[in-house]
Amino acid sequence: MSRKSPAVPLLLATAAAVGVYALFVRALDGARARLAGRSETLETASGTVEYAEAGEGQPVLVVHGASGGFDQALEMTGALADKGYRLIAPSRFGYLRSGLPGDASPARQADAFAELLDHLGVDKTVVVGISAGAWSSLRFAVRYPHRCRALVLLVPADALPVGTSMHGGGVVRAMFASDFVAWAAVTLNRVLPRIFTPLILGTGADVVLGAVPSEQARVRRLLDHLLPISWRRAGMGLDVATAADVEECPIETIACPVLTISAKDDAFGTARRARSIASSVPDGQAVIYSTGGHALVGRHDEALRAITGFLAGIR
Repeated sequence: MSRKSPAVPLLLATAAAVGVYALFVRALDGARARLAGRSETLETASGTVEYAEAGEGQPVLVVHGASGGFDQALEMTGALADKGYRLIAPSRFGYLRSGLPGDASPARQADAFAELLDHLGVDKTVVVGISAGAWSSLRFAVRYPHRCRALVLLVPADALPVGTSMHGGGVVRAMFASDFVAWAAVTLNRVLPRIFTPLILGTGADVVLGAVPSEQARVRRLLDHLLPISWRRAGMGLDVATAADVEECPIETIACPVLTISAKDDAFGTARRARSIASSVPDGQAVIYSTGGHALVGRHDEALRAITGFLAGIR
């Protein structure tokens, strides 16, 4: 009886590792290529601010959420560009090509938005803030009331209660520790969605698995487009720090119309925040879906219709 050489398992393991690494490199190269040439940069008092634009018409400043960038903002709201809106999507402090100033507070981020709008010749704008983008969007509405025509907040993030940690804690931080780990988590999510989907997207796996194919494809894009995570890590660190110590914001002074949108089953608990904001301003309304999670899976088109209907009333 012949015996296998001890070198055979080692060779197989090496070949498998090389193959996996090749897939990772191809995915990372594709992510970099997807971002290349799509944005501009502006030097502001707060450092470099990256931004991209889409569409023509009424200006809409779209502020992305955690683990995002200008690309996430356009992915979430890009359909508005075909409905008579000019989307202006900056990358927040620490994301992609935007710098990270020493005082990277939501208020300073709002000031950087104002500088960007000055550069683009935009006097008044609608502001759409997504998740953690709500903090600086609210600050913009407070600090620049004459420039904020209306405010829309999608699944608006809240500050963390004292002593708590981000959803998923160390597990999520480990997933985003490197481009390879993030890619591995996204790749494994395709076969283990019940483990990773709630942690990464704050959305129940059953909601995603039960969605129509087009929505499942949108979720896959949201996950794939986390890469390169190394280009977003500084901003994500800032979001974690901000969530633990968000400055008080006088929301009740916001005079423009406000629309908040969330889902009851958002694992990040934004439905309560959405209701609170809408009830705290003079002209606010909240749309809370029964399902959809933090990614508003199965509700994306409904949310866009709610936004366009709301903005049509503002006009």
